[in-house]
Amino acid sequence: MTTSRRDAATARKSPSSDPTAALERPVAAGVNAPMFGSDVAADALRALDIPYIALNPGASFRGLHDSLVNYLGNATPQMLLCLHEEAAVAIAHGYAKVTGKAMAAAVHSNVGLMHATMAFFNAWCDRMPVIVLGATGPVDAAKRRPWIDWIHTARDQGALVRNYTKWDDQPASPASIRESVLRAGWIANTTPQGPVYINLDAELQEAKIADPLPPIDPARLMPQVATGAPPELIQKAVELLTSAKHPLILAGRVSRDLDAWNRRVALAEALGARVASSLHVGAAFPTDHPLHLAPPASHHSPDLVAALREADVILSLDWVDLGGTLKSLGGPPSGKVIQVSMDHHVHNGWSMDYMALPYADLLIAADTDAVVQALLAALGSRRAKPVPVREAKSEAPPNGPLALAHLATVLRDTVGERPVSLTHLPISWSGGWWHFRHPLDYLGSDGGGGLGGGPGMSVGAALALKDSGRLPIAICGDGDFLMGVTAIWTAVHYRIPMLFVVANNSSFYNDEVHQERVARMRNRPIENKWIGQRISDPDPDIAGLARAQGARGFGPVKEIADLAKVYADAIAAVDAGEVAVIDVHIEPGYSPGVAAAIAAQKPDRGS
Repeated sequence: MTTSRRDAATARKSPSSDPTAALERPVAAGVNAPMFGSDVAADALRALDIPYIALNPGASFRGLHDSLVNYLGNATPQMLLCLHEEAAVAIAHGYAKVTGKAMAAAVHSNVGLMHATMAFFNAWCDRMPVIVLGATGPVDAAKRRPWIDWIHTARDQGALVRNYTKWDDQPASPASIRESVLRAGWIANTTPQGPVYINLDAELQEAKIADPLPPIDPARLMPQVATGAPPELIQKAVELLTSAKHPLILAGRVSRDLDAWNRRVALAEALGARVASSLHVGAAFPTDHPLHLAPPASHHSPDLVAALREADVILSLDWVDLGGTLKSLGGPPSGKVIQVSMDHHVHNGWSMDYMALPYADLLIAADTDAVVQALLAALGSRRAKPVPVREAKSEAPPNGPLALAHLATVLRDTVGERPVSLTHLPISWSGGWWHFRHPLDYLGSDGGGGLGGGPGMSVGAALALKDSGRLPIAICGDGDFLMGVTAIWTAVHYRIPMLFVVANNSSFYNDEVHQERVARMRNRPIENKWIGQRISDPDPDIAGLARAQGARGFGPVKEIADLAKVYADAIAAVDAGEVAVIDVHIEPGYSPGVAAAIAAQKPDRGS
């Protein structure tokens, strides 16, 4: 790492060519060499080529804040001001969902870290890389200011998130700061990816560097890691797959790389394998391909269960909850199971996100993309098997009042063939409403199942999609949107155009379903399920809340006939560089397919 901040700055776009970069340009400070501990941290972030650092400011990292502005010139990384720490980490999470690479976030002391913990957990469960820098009051008690530094200092601050991060550290010298940041980038971006946390002592940030640090070459400290499979395991997998009469591929956690997407299609066609994908993760296979067996879902559809029963070989490409999926069979699978995953490397005794122990006759601990490429190479010039002709149909919306199905299908028809990235979907979404034909068509769920992450993750995804030619669309439930609405301000302020459509059923409806189930099990009135669930009296002004963040607010839309025009007007606003939010009032309820899948997984035990 050099001591000059000028060379790396050329990696960024000129501020005049990027509306985001053109904002918040500091007065030149004339600082060209690191002078303080926080300057070293800033230098290390630049060495990682971190483009942005999302943050809610705090005095505990005021030294780092100054270094980002007056030493780096607020470029590489550029600060993105957020109104809540959870939004800051969620934005970094969403950025990684598009790019596969970590950006940074900063949180204020223990209190900011407490705010951000849900976003950490989402990124952890989603296996997405995020580098979070935090801070503590001076570790040396003699240096603490009265009252405030004491309540903002913790003995082991990293313990707050240690059980759902890949790694954390609290460096104690400028040299260890540099090493810690570089190590954080390397660990976060290595499969299985995940969030990391670095806690910077406020006193160390603000202390002058006694002696210049020796120069290093960061690239040599952060080698690229792509774990391939031993050839003998690839050969065993090929033998199983080529001898199978009914092979099935479960396409789970894979990259957003288009070449890797095309290789998965080629592998399925070469084997004549049926393919399943999931709404838990981003698009993994074209859902209207004749080999794709059923619309992607968050639950085990009857089609998937039937395919699992028929399969004589199952190839799991890091499928989320493989063990739970196979349990839907009611017993061990009759076919052989090939599990491609490195996820076991991050399993621990605190979080149960490792899920059920899966059957695996052959485990290939390697990157899924690398294994698919190796399998194709081993198959050689094998001719693709004839693909059955199957017309992929989109699920039609029901008759009746405005429902989520109408929201989805009218939006799909309005955007037409335009490239779209669905950055977030509600839990009640049916995969039959919208086909995915590109790895960026859908970016996956929030990971940890906690409300409030959808808006922030969608802003981060939209940031990464700028200049891609794709229209970022987030479809959020009203509860999720209301918890995370202030993330919209960051999108507006930094000129990150995108569309939010709020599926507003005026309820935390998933919990109404649970309360109805409990009432049935206990022979109690299901008519009371709405109490403590409904978001009404007063109805939150979703469009007004959007306008309060500087976005264009549309709605409430309550009639099916009004959807198309409102969608067109909102998309026009996004094309003009704005953030648009549409409040669509829908009937509570799940589509028949989603409801049936939920009922099949959790049968009532009462009358």
